[in-house]
Amino acid sequence: MITVNIYYSGINGNARKFAEEMEQSGTAGKIRAEKGNIRYEYFFPMNDPETVLLIDSWESQEDIDSHHASPMMKLITDLREKYDLHMRVERFILEELPTTDEEFIRK
Repeated sequence: MITVNIYYSGINGNARKFAEEMEQSGTAGKIRAEKGNIRYEYFFPMNDPETVLLIDSWESQEDIDSHHASPMMKLITDLREKYDLHMRVERFILEELPTTDEEFIRK
C-alpha cells in the first residue's frame, strides 16, 4: 500500500472550500470508487485554518498512475487553480511493524 499525504494551503478558507467542493460535487466519491483506492479522506489541522490534509492511499503505484492518467485529474487540477492552492506532499509505503512496537499500540 502507498499512502500520499497532500497538504493543500491557501488563503481566505480556500483549502476548506476546495475540500467541500470535492465532496459535494461527488468527485471525491468517484476517486474512492477507482480501482485500487483504499482511502481518500480530508482532515483539517486544528492549528492551521488555511490548510487541509488529504490522506490518499492506493494498493499499488500502477493504481496511482492510472488515477493520474484519468479525467479525474483535470477536475482536481481545475479546482486547485480555482481556489489558488499550493501543495506539500509526503509519500509513505506500508511495511510491517517491528514486534517491539506492538507493546506501545493500544488496540
